[in-house]
Amino acid sequence: MKVALVHDWLVTQRGGEHVLEALCELFPQADIHTLVHRPGVVHPRIESRPIHTSVLQRIPRIHKLYRHFLPVLPQVIESMRLEGYDLVISSSHCVAKGIRKPPGAKHLAYVHAPMRYMWDLFDDYFGPGRASLPVRVAAHAVRPYLQKWDRESTAGVDRILVNSQHIASKVQRFWGREASVVYPPIALDRFCQHSLEGLGQGGYYLWLGAFAPYKRLDIALEAFRHLDAPLWVVGTGQEAAKLTSGPLPSHIRFLGSVPNEALAGLYRDARALIFTPEEDFGIVPLEAQACGRPVIAYGRGGALETVSPLTGLFFDEQTPDALVEAVHRFEQWEPLFQPADARAQAERFSRSAFLRAVQAEVDSLMGAPSRPAVRAAVP
Repeated sequence: MKVALVHDWLVTQRGGEHVLEALCELFPQADIHTLVHRPGVVHPRIESRPIHTSVLQRIPRIHKLYRHFLPVLPQVIESMRLEGYDLVISSSHCVAKGIRKPPGAKHLAYVHAPMRYMWDLFDDYFGPGRASLPVRVAAHAVRPYLQKWDRESTAGVDRILVNSQHIASKVQRFWGREASVVYPPIALDRFCQHSLEGLGQGGYYLWLGAFAPYKRLDIALEAFRHLDAPLWVVGTGQEAAKLTSGPLPSHIRFLGSVPNEALAGLYRDARALIFTPEEDFGIVPLEAQACGRPVIAYGRGGALETVSPLTGLFFDEQTPDALVEAVHRFEQWEPLFQPADARAQAERFSRSAFLRAVQAEVDSLMGAPSRPAVRAAVP
């Protein structure tokens, strides 16, 4: 069986790329097709494959500018030709699932989210204060077209897998399609190998992630202006200049990008993880729990599936005041927390469970008619 793996773009190593890397393990002879590739930034298992890119790859500095091409990405992905493949597996949060499969082939789409910046998170990206006026006007102009394409391009997909029940509900709402839930592979080994003794010694709260609009780091920064507790922030991204430009209290520290080998120590020494986005799934809370640390999370999205009442607390409104109140509740709840409960919760989301579930879905798809009845596959 000849397999093509399709991914939106390869310019960073984040959650979507971890899924692709696991798919490379499952299909070691598969080719990779992507819009843009920045060599050297993703896992060696991905880099070692034949990687086929689109016409966008010829544009200078495209790995920094690719977001500006969003209105034409549907045409670009549809122009990419796949020939001779029996199975196409797309890993998609933007347009990868819209690629045209060869005649007679099957298409299995692993969907991280429908095109979030054109659906329910539109205002987080293009609302007032989130983008310049020309960008906002352009986004409003192309939104109906991109929504229509995002929905209609699923016609070429035989089976849809998603990373959470939260995204399954969005797929049903926005696309009118059902989906199987296969939780993504979480590389927990480097976090679970440490002892659960002596945790939380740093005394700080930890925020970790990309500085993207929907991550809502601004909520954490504003909340901790009014809290007598240190906040350490790990990450960088498109909103870095905006979020770090103003004066901040001395107890808020920006650490920038941190090497992977240092993350476990940061998690272990933190008092708790602060998780402010409505995330499609969210790997960071599971990494923190694997290290035996609790989570204070916004109570929507994937966090509701990865954080339990034994391992964290939720706040119901995406506001600084709600987070402040949650931190105060956490201080009362903290003595009840057991690190072993957090690790046990994280270990439910293993890489092996992901590989088994995807293999079962592929076996079913290749031996069954298109668009069969779907079921949930959970670890």
